[in-house]
Amino acid sequence: MSRRASLPGADELFRSTTPALSAVRDALPDSTVAPTQSSTAPVVRPQKKGVRTTSRRRVVNVDRSPSGRERHEEKITVYLSPEELFDLDQARLLLRGDLGLAADRGRIVRESIAVIIADLEAKGDQSILARRLRGL
Repeated sequence: MSRRASLPGADELFRSTTPALSAVRDALPDSTVAPTQSSTAPVVRPQKKGVRTTSRRRVVNVDRSPSGRERHEEKITVYLSPEELFDLDQARLLLRGDLGLAADRGRIVRESIAVIIADLEAKGDQSILARRLRGL
């Protein structure tokens, strides 16, 4: 008898708890079959390639406000230099201490992104983002 504990694999730990799109699609009635096909013929659905699970959307100016305090499903990793991280923390402390605004680093980053993208859409080639990226 082995003394090692039997642990679940990664597939079991990180399995999806929501039904996959293919399961939802298969559960739909077969009313999408063309009338010229026989009902015994299998329905061939084209398989989509790629990773994107959500459709692209164009954000309008009304939708421009950042998301604030809510659960976010998407995640990116950003690597910062020690100086950049220090500046971000200093901005957070300045907002909290001098202005009385409590905001975590993620919220500051989301707000900054919203401001930069609004400036880019409004000014285009003359936006601060375009000018700074051109200078690099």
